[in-house]
Amino acid sequence: MRLAVFGATGETGRLLIEQALAAGDRVVAYARNPSKIELKHDQLTAMKGELSDRAGIERAVSGADAVISVLGPRGSSKGKPIAIGTENIIEAIKKHGVRRLVISSTASAKDPNDMPELRFRIVIGVVKLFILAAYEDIVTTAESVRKSDLDWTIVRLPMLNNGPKSGKVKAGYMGRGEVGTRISRADIADFMLKQVQDKKYLRQAPLIGN
Repeated sequence: MRLAVFGATGETGRLLIEQALAAGDRVVAYARNPSKIELKHDQLTAMKGELSDRAGIERAVSGADAVISVLGPRGSSKGKPIAIGTENIIEAIKKHGVRRLVISSTASAKDPNDMPELRFRIVIGVVKLFILAAYEDIVTTAESVRKSDLDWTIVRLPMLNNGPKSGKVKAGYMGRGEVGTRISRADIADFMLKQVQDKKYLRQAPLIGN
């Protein structure tokens, strides 16, 4: 498959690209600074651009079978850059007739299937208190994806670590005793890649953990 990947220079993004190439997929990695993508492969195209560059995003998305975004706001981000960038990605996807969109998010982006759970409420409360701008960016991004008519999946994440890929990922919703509070970046990459063709969580926002 041909995949357009946003957030390619982050730790999870790099693992996602590696796993996609190992599976035989073609990857277009869109990044502000593509020189940070050290991996070289004849099926990998690194494309330079900003999230505000609509024309650049359209070039990255054109011809893709699916789009995967592992973009995440920084604590100091202002003006909802990820939400704005995601809106541009959605518009490009619609223009070029791509249907499948898989994005990463966090528990801050609530889901109707969630039930109250103290441990996640505490984490979300801390995020809102200390990095409100990032919280608002996360929530707005998820809302934009939900409002689109695309075949989307929002993969919500707990605390991340650099453990190896285990293949043991649990998916579910808050307050149901289904999901732990940690997951490895390698397992995130693996799960998100599988969602490109797996329609189990089509237009859903599962929370995943090891």
